[in-house]
Amino acid sequence: MNYPEQIKTIEGFNEFSIKEKGSVFIGQVFHNDNEEQLNHTLTDVKKKYYDASHHCYAYKLLNDKIKYSDDREPKGTAGIRILNAIEHFELVNQLVVVIRYFGGTKLGIGPLGKAYHTCAINVLQNSKISTRFLYQKVFIKSDFDNISRIHRVLGNYKVIIENVNYEQSAIINCFVRPVELNNIKVEIAEVTSGNAELTASEQIFYK
Repeated sequence: MNYPEQIKTIEGFNEFSIKEKGSVFIGQVFHNDNEEQLNHTLTDVKKKYYDASHHCYAYKLLNDKIKYSDDREPKGTAGIRILNAIEHFELVNQLVVVIRYFGGTKLGIGPLGKAYHTCAINVLQNSKISTRFLYQKVFIKSDFDNISRIHRVLGNYKVIIENVNYEQSAIINCFVRPVELNNIKVEIAEVTSGNAELTASEQIFYK
C-alpha cells in the first residue's frame, strides 16, 4: 500500500443534533483505526440507543475501505449522504453515526436525505480536525563522539526522537518523515565520515 504523506482525521468524540418535523437526528463522530474497532463502536451505539428508529452510518479507513448503511431508511437517503460529508472534509479513519428517533411525520426522500447530510456535516464541522503526518521508525547507531553531530543533523528536520540508549555505543530511536529519510541518511554519513549505521524499520505511524 502507498501511504499518503499526510491525513486528516478527528481524534475525539463529538455530537450534534437537529430536529425536523418531530424527528430527532443525533450525529456522532468517532475515530477508529480498523474495522474491529468500528464494529465494536457500532455495537455500543446500537446498545445505548436501542430505542431509536434507525442507526445509519458511514466510515472510511486509511486503506480506502468504506462502508455505509441506510438501516431501513429509503435507499440513498442516509448512508451515502453521511459518507459524502466525511469525504467533503477529506477525512480517514472516521466513523459517523446518525441516530434517528422518528417523530411520526414522514419527511419525503429529498428532505430526509438533506436531514442526514446536514446532521453529518455539522457534527464534523464542529469537531477539531487534525492533520497527521507519515513517519517511519528509524534506529541510528553510532559511537559517542558523533552523537552531537547527529543531533544537529536531526534538528534540521521534522524528526521525533523517542529515546537514546547508551551502552557500548549510542542508539537513537526516532521517527522520521519518509520523504526526508534519504537526505538525513546522506548528511549523517557526511558528518560521521560513514561511522554511523542507520536502519529504517517497516513500522509506519501517523503523528
